[in-house]
Amino acid sequence: MGKIKHVSTDTSIEDMLAILEEDAGLIIDDFLSLESIDAIKDDLKPYLNVTRNGQDEFTGFETKRVGALMARSKTCQDLALNPLINKMADSFLGPHCEDYQLHFTSAIQIGPGESSQILHRDRGVWGGFIPRRIETQLSTVWAINDFTQENGATQVVPGSHKWDKNRQPLQDEIAYAEMKAGSVFIYTGSVLHGGGTNNTNSSRLGVFLHYAPGWLRQEENQYLSCPPEVAKDFSPELRSLIGYSKGGYVLGFFSDPEDKEGKLESVSPEKIFGESRDKYEKLATPEDLVKESTRK
Repeated sequence: MGKIKHVSTDTSIEDMLAILEEDAGLIIDDFLSLESIDAIKDDLKPYLNVTRNGQDEFTGFETKRVGALMARSKTCQDLALNPLINKMADSFLGPHCEDYQLHFTSAIQIGPGESSQILHRDRGVWGGFIPRRIETQLSTVWAINDFTQENGATQVVPGSHKWDKNRQPLQDEIAYAEMKAGSVFIYTGSVLHGGGTNNTNSSRLGVFLHYAPGWLRQEENQYLSCPPEVAKDFSPELRSLIGYSKGGYVLGFFSDPEDKEGKLESVSPEKIFGESRDKYEKLATPEDLVKESTRK
């Protein structure tokens, strides 16, 4: 059976990134406090109670999925902004973008009797049009209860990010992200993975928060999941992370269609909330802009 390496919160980011380079997945043990786990359960319970199961094999006939986690859970906001995770995202995604963003949020509860999800690569959400040399995602799965092979722990194929795209794993190459509640499984958008089979009488709950380069369309439309009237109560850092900011000199600007004074014309989304900062507002020279547009 394949094996996922486990590390601690004291492990250096350099060592974690080295494991991701080799395996495309790792587990950081004992990351969250019991108080944080209980808070997330309390935040999500009302939504999980009313959410229907999936309607196809991929989403799972016995699986519930709840999104808009930034609007629904303060503790999930804290997870999204966690300094260690964000340093990893910046280091991992940074070689291919100016800024990264929160790409996807979901609480996924795999119920009793669920079958294994087909193994897939998350980068396929963009249809396979992005060169494989560009890593598209750094993804986290926070264990809200224990993940075991018996209750549906995520399947992952360590090292498969380096395989030919058509190669299928042997059974003994598949690992399971078994971890205690409060731990986090980190993986990349290029590794084969999928939800596991739940052969128990209880559900397995995980919080999925994925990060991607700021120039890609997000899988979850954060501007509808967290519209301005909701995002106004977020911290500036969280608003920026979910996309209420520019991802480049002119990438992601907006104009207020109701503005008749010219105050919000082709500006950063940060201006909606009265913020004056915009790190892309000043450009050294037009020549620099052209030069930056032709990076290899």
